[in-house]
Amino acid sequence: MPIRREHRFFYPIDWPQLSAVIRFRRAKGRCESCGRPHGQTVWHLGDGRWWDAQAASWRDGVGRVICLAVGEDDVLGSVRTTRVVLAAAHRNHDTADNRDVNLMAVCQRCHMNHDRPEHQRRRWRTLFRRKALGDLFNGVYPPSSSS
Repeated sequence: MPIRREHRFFYPIDWPQLSAVIRFRRAKGRCESCGRPHGQTVWHLGDGRWWDAQAASWRDGVGRVICLAVGEDDVLGSVRTTRVVLAAAHRNHDTADNRDVNLMAVCQRCHMNHDRPEHQRRRWRTLFRRKALGDLFNGVYPPSSSS
């Protein structure tokens, strides 16, 4: 995932090389969380289950081989495709901690799941700040009409 311009100074100057070592040398081009292969287009069901063409089987969101129940899942009606792109992520969300044990190679889905609590915290903070600025400059909000 691209690094935002305002966050670039938190990362070391050799981050692209460090990230490549983690993603391709250590993880061998596969997500360390679910096993999806980098650069491949995979079929998935939207809930974490995906088709591993190399193993010719369905896998769940953490990479375990699963069997789909015949007739219970409308697989053909819900199959989507996505191109997998690996990124190097910090396990403890500290961009200054670049030890091998703190870095992991993850696909977009696993990266978003890993960062979800941080994204929710930032979203809450942004909304809280907007509302506070509105209170400061616009006065009290009118009562909501949906009661």
